[in-house]
Amino acid sequence: MINIDKDIIKEEGENKEELIHKIEDTKSSSIFSMKLLIFLVIVAILGVGSGFLLTKNSGKIGLVNINKIKSTANVTKGEIVGSGDTKVFKDTAEGILKEGGIDGEGQYHLVRPGGDSQNVYLTSSLVDLSKYVDRKVKVWGETQKAQKAGWLMDVGKLEVLE
Repeated sequence: MINIDKDIIKEEGENKEELIHKIEDTKSSSIFSMKLLIFLVIVAILGVGSGFLLTKNSGKIGLVNINKIKSTANVTKGEIVGSGDTKVFKDTAEGILKEGGIDGEGQYHLVRPGGDSQNVYLTSSLVDLSKYVDRKVKVWGETQKAQKAGWLMDVGKLEVLE
């Protein structure tokens, strides 16, 4: 029995010698090699350069040329502005456009026959309603939920009647 144990120990010892070996010195392949560093510098330069060019050339998108803005004096009868999408903007109303909403709802309102209860309160992200104040207009829009206004509309299209 002692002989068997020595044999087992001898075999285990032989295996240990085979598993343990000396690590040879080679060039280290660090994650921060020179090639990676050069690549990151090039990517940073390209990123900054393209960002600069994009802001310089396309930064004018969305800006309005003040010379092209129409004043209320240039508004003519029959002028139509806004979207032609009558599926979204299917509700219509006519009246004199005035500034002011009701309790924070709408920035403008249409004065219609029948008194204040018949006013249509308006808001619009498509049409600059300020150009048409004190003009008789017809508007196409989408009715919105309101807390105070009897009728609140998001205007998508406007026609000057007078």
